Amino acid sequence: MTTRLAAGLTLALTLAACSGGGDAVDVNGDGNDNEAPSEAAGDGGEQAASGGTLAAAIAGEPDQLDPHVTTAYFSFQVLENVYDTLIEPDVNLEMQPALAESWETSEDQLTWTFHLREGVTWHDGSDFTADDVVYSYNRIMDEELSPSWRFSSVESVTAVDDQTVEIVVSGPSPNLLANLGGYKGVAIVQQDNVESGDVTTAPIGTGPFSLTNYTPGSSITLEANPDYYGGAPEVSGVEFRFISEPTTALASLQSGDVDWTDNVPPQQVASLDGEDGLELGQVGSNDYWYLALNQEHEPFDQVEVRQAIAYAIDREGITDATMFGNATVNQTAIPESSSWYTPYDTYSYDPDQATSLLEGAGVDPADIEMEIMVSTDYPETVQAAQIISSQLSDIGINSEIKSLDFGAWLDEQGQGNYDMLMMGWLGNIDPDDFYYSQHHSDGANNYQGYANPEVDELLDQGRTETDEAARKEIYDQVATTVADDASYIYLYNPDVVQAWSSDVQGYEVMPNRAIRFRDVTLN
Repeated sequence: MTTRLAAGLTLALTLAACSGGGDAVDVNGDGNDNEAPSEAAGDGGEQAASGGTLAAAIAGEPDQLDPHVTTAYFSFQVLENVYDTLIEPDVNLEMQPALAESWETSEDQLTWTFHLREGVTWHDGSDFTADDVVYSYNRIMDEELSPSWRFSSVESVTAVDDQTVEIVVSGPSPNLLANLGGYKGVAIVQQDNVESGDVTTAPIGTGPFSLTNYTPGSSITLEANPDYYGGAPEVSGVEFRFISEPTTALASLQSGDVDWTDNVPPQQVASLDGEDGLELGQVGSNDYWYLALNQEHEPFDQVEVRQAIAYAIDREGITDATMFGNATVNQTAIPESSSWYTPYDTYSYDPDQATSLLEGAGVDPADIEMEIMVSTDYPETVQAAQIISSQLSDIGINSEIKSLDFGAWLDEQGQGNYDMLMMGWLGNIDPDDFYYSQHHSDGANNYQGYANPEVDELLDQGRTETDEAARKEIYDQVATTVADDASYIYLYNPDVVQAWSSDVQGYEVMPNRAIRFRDVTLN
């Protein structure tokens, strides 16, 4: 799930308050949405699991549940357990079979053939077929929905028969598997569910859990799918509770009111390690957080000015204050843990170099009046902006912090109404995920207005180069050039931090933040 914490796969770790309860969505239409999952299981299926319902505290509420439309992490936390993709990453982010059992490419690498599992059914009991894959992918492309950029090389998707899908691409596409499986936003959806409009609040998937109750402002309840192709989950269901305050979420875990949370106060992470009754999971992520300067606004159209701001930023100070050591400072997008990582450390904290660059550009820092746009839905951006504003004042730049809810933040970004913004991208896997959409001059998320023909050519080459060593060289050049041009000013790669009760067994922390409860048990 490439989730940007900004315009595309925007996801985050802590969110705005979501209190109070709204009207529940009666998903089954029988008024019994809160009945025990085993009792609610449909006729004809295998007996539902009876291992108890797992309570998970997440930091915010989904904006909606259509995977092709939402870009919110809180939606994907739920949808990861409701929908399937054609293939999916394992804990090492290697692609594995999901709805497709196997696949192969033609000799010219322009035709990909996927062989689907037999016997897969939707949550309503109807059969899943190749036509569902064709509908889902064509919907994304034809309606230009948020993941459409992942299909830029796809020329056609056809059903060869009920169990076989053929995808024709315009050129060799080494990133195609990551695009089809790395992000739940390309999940296979049911046409009737979409056309009825129910997909936004009552999605029907093929995944290990089905949605039974949605109470806006409060919680979403899933029940185990007894007919799941991978076998019925051991737990009866999952209740996602929206708890925005990290200390409240953690207290709920420690008291036994919930069984799992990823809303852990960063300053308390270290103290949780070894706490009786709790398990702490912490791994490096492929996420990154960054600053972007609007290159349509003077003087940020000058590369020297953007570089000056990059030198004026103390990444260590920002990361220590906001992440309490649960992140790794980085000056490029891809983390050190990845085989695609490019060493780069040009922008050491150097206010004198920043001042020199501004002088060379003929820019008086006292003449710069800028806004730093952040989102209250992501409190770490607000905290970081306070530090960044102070650091900029040290070189004479005046700045004001503009805090918006995330919806308004997205609108302002889309309209170019900002000077500098802070946000993050989550769920990246292939190097193309880290750079193309954000830094190609035609990139769907290039809201900062960056254009460098050399980078465009490299990014286009990277999409079709099948030799991995040659591809690595391409993305090394992209990484350093983008950093030198300060298209983004990178800050850090955060850790994935999650905590759960010792009664929860079999849970694995995923570096792409995918939350999968299908294999867990509750003691």
